Amino acid sequence: MTALPLSVFIIAKNEADRIGATIRAVRDLTDDLVVVDSGSTDGTQDVAAALGARVIHNDWPGYGPQKRFAEERCRHDWLLNVDADEVVPPDLAAAIRALFAAGEPERPAWRIGIAEIFPGERRPHPWAYTLTPVRLYRRDRGRYAPSPVHDRVELQPGIEPGRIRGVIHHFSVRSLGDQLDKLNRYSDQQADDLAARGVAIPSWRVFVELPGNFLKAYLGRRHFVRGVYGFLTAMNYAISRHLRVAKHYERRKALPPARELPAPPEAKRVDPPNAKF
Repeated sequence: MTALPLSVFIIAKNEADRIGATIRAVRDLTDDLVVVDSGSTDGTQDVAAALGARVIHNDWPGYGPQKRFAEERCRHDWLLNVDADEVVPPDLAAAIRALFAAGEPERPAWRIGIAEIFPGERRPHPWAYTLTPVRLYRRDRGRYAPSPVHDRVELQPGIEPGRIRGVIHHFSVRSLGDQLDKLNRYSDQQADDLAARGVAIPSWRVFVELPGNFLKAYLGRRHFVRGVYGFLTAMNYAISRHLRVAKHYERRKALPPARELPAPPEAKRVDPPNAKF
């Protein structure tokens, strides 16, 4: 199929088990597929290169800066961003093609729905919570924000993005343990970002962050429709949000690490004045 006048870029690290499906789903849309890798040790680079991607190494500077680095390596003004654990299904690929069928799309930026697919599922649940970030856009009308923890496109003032029909399939969870490990690392970056920006979250938040965010995920983001697994992923999300605040509290208070107390000196025997031997 004819390539569209757009570049597709992906940031990755240790995604050899998932990035193949990501690339296969979009490689017919473009003649410029860029993968920016931050030091994979599982062969991600080889998988991507074998499927036609242009692989570039860049040490990890944070989410926003890494995506800005990738933007600058793209050859076209129109950019499509997908993550290494996401797949563009055929109906969405067709909708993207339709935007360019008559030439330049009518808007310079477009939102695309993203829905998670959990282990054991073949497609997003009909009631799955869907994010709608800008993922297709002109580089001269918007760029990824430089935030190390938030990867969102900042558009020029006055631009109202359109919405493309269809959703990206997000295979974010390899396992509950892998998810929790990833979220724990992310909470470190969030705590660092709060400190760098001089933000002070009040201490009372440590008491409400976990239950409040469990309800946000389980009810607000409709994890309850996914049964037991949805309960468990909602708990992981809540734990990660609690860790963000807990680590922020620990760093703000500059609490020293726990240390083993030294043993008390051995007491010397003192005999009473009238002791008899």
